[in-house]
Amino acid sequence: MRRGFRLIFFLAGTLAFGVCGWSQSSPSPTSADTQRTTSQEKGKAAPGKQIGKGGEDIGKGVAKGTGALAKGTAGSVGNLAHGNFSGAGASLGKGVGGMAKNVAVGTGKGTFKVGKGLGGEFKKLGKKL
Repeated sequence: MRRGFRLIFFLAGTLAFGVCGWSQSSPSPTSADTQRTTSQEKGKAAPGKQIGKGGEDIGKGVAKGTGALAKGTAGSVGNLAHGNFSGAGASLGKGVGGMAKNVAVGTGKGTFKVGKGLGGEFKKLGKKL
């Protein structure tokens, strides 16, 4: 019985707070907010910067992948030292899998950004001709 009253009071309190939230008016956007959104739309990255960011993403992916491989190799060596051969294989496999994932993600993101930057450069060249 006591549990039922707690549930009823909890639901009533939740409903009361929800109704109070619905009655609040939403704030109107100020001129500073509208200026900020229009300046963000205008500030597209230059093609050279996009290519640079793509190279950065590729480098980050390789660095993270190398770290994952090193961590897996260290775990594998530790397991081998203790005679745990199955654990050594699992650690090495996990490290290789982590490297493959990180390198693939970084390379994919980076290649997309490099391609986008190159497309922007070709678009610039087309306008000049």
